[in-house]
Amino acid sequence: MNNRSDNALIMFFNGIAVVVAYGMLGLSLWLSPDVPLATKGYWGIGILLLTLALVNFVKYRFDDRLSEDRIQRLEEARNERLLSEYVSDKDV
Repeated sequence: MNNRSDNALIMFFNGIAVVVAYGMLGLSLWLSPDVPLATKGYWGIGILLLTLALVNFVKYRFDDRLSEDRIQRLEEARNERLLSEYVSDKDV
């Protein structure tokens, strides 16, 4: 298997795990007899906001890593160009 299909399989498995976890959490929240409906709603909103915060955190970390990689590739290309110019000037 190549790396892309491995990543797709891992993402699919993690997606299924998240859906199952949310389903079980929702079911346990719904079936808890001692908790009033308003409190269940607040807990649900809290879980939703925590999920959104985690998604944003991961997205910004991913964007930061892409930015660092892009800067590193630009520096490598600049260094390569400087070296090639230095070598070609030295040959003349």
